[in-house]
Amino acid sequence: MSTITLVRHGQANTSAQDEHSYDNLSDLGHQQARWLGEHLTQTGEHFERVYCGTLRRHLQTANGMQAEARAPIQQDPRLNEMEFFTLANLLRDQQGVAMPDSREGFVTYMPLLLAKWEAGEIENPPETFATFEFRVAEVLAEINDGRGPALVVTSGGLIGMAFRQAMGMDIHAFSRTCIAIMNTSVHRLHRLGDDLSMTQFNAIPHLDRADRQFAQTHL
Repeated sequence: MSTITLVRHGQANTSAQDEHSYDNLSDLGHQQARWLGEHLTQTGEHFERVYCGTLRRHLQTANGMQAEARAPIQQDPRLNEMEFFTLANLLRDQQGVAMPDSREGFVTYMPLLLAKWEAGEIENPPETFATFEFRVAEVLAEINDGRGPALVVTSGGLIGMAFRQAMGMDIHAFSRTCIAIMNTSVHRLHRLGDDLSMTQFNAIPHLDRADRQFAQTHL
C-alpha cells in the first residue's frame, strides 16, 4: 500500500501573463522549497520514489527541497499543470472575459473558466478538459501501483484535479480547491480499498511560524 505526497511548487513569477514567463520560481519560491526540504528532513519523512513534472518550476522546487537525496527524480509530463494562462488568454480573445488582477477576483473567475473549458466552449485549447482529467488519473494510478511512499512535486491545478477525482467534486468545488492551494503546500493521498482518498490537504508546517507568515502565499 503506497502513500502519495503531493507538493505544489514554490511561488513563481507573479507578474506573468503567459506560460513561459510564469515558469520560473521567485526568490521567495526558492526559499519556500528549501524550508520544506529542511522540514521533511527534520521530521524524518521517508520517500522511496520522487516524481515531478517537466516544467522548470517543478524541477527548481524539487531541487530546492534536495529531493534527489531521497531518490532519483523521475520527470513525467503528465504531472504538468493545465495551461491556465493559455486558456485565460483564449477566453479573453474569444469571449472578452478578462483575467482578474486580484486573488479575490479568481473566486468567480476560476469556476467560469473551468466550466467553459469542460463544456468545450473555449476554442482550440492546448488540451481538452477530458484529456487533462485522464492524464492526471493515469499517472497517479501508475504511481499508486508502485512500491513505497512517493513524493510528487507538481502544480495546484493538478493537485486540485487529484482531489476532484478522489472526492467526486463538481466544477465549482474543484475550482475553489485550486484557488485555496498554497505554494509548497503538502497534500496526501492514501489508498483505501480500491480507491485513493484524501488524508491531508494544504499543510504548510514549514511556514507555520511567526517569522515565516509572509511566505504563506497563493500566487
